[in-house]
Amino acid sequence: KKSLKERFLLVIGILFFLIYLTLGLLIIFWKKLPLQMETQYRIAFGVLLIVYSFFRFVRLVESNKE
Repeated sequence: KKSLKERFLLVIGILFFLIYLTLGLLIIFWKKLPLQMETQYRIAFGVLLIVYSFFRFVRLVESNKE
């Protein structure tokens, strides 16, 4: 059974995974996003955020197994 702190940290971890994933997708697909970046840099930044979100998710799952 998990403590309240562990459950809270799990929920926060999942929340930040979803935030980074959503932000990456928004940067890639939302054309009117007020970022003064060229398309190739915007796509690269969005992909970087998505990869980082999955990296955080894998770390969260690995630390949750213990």
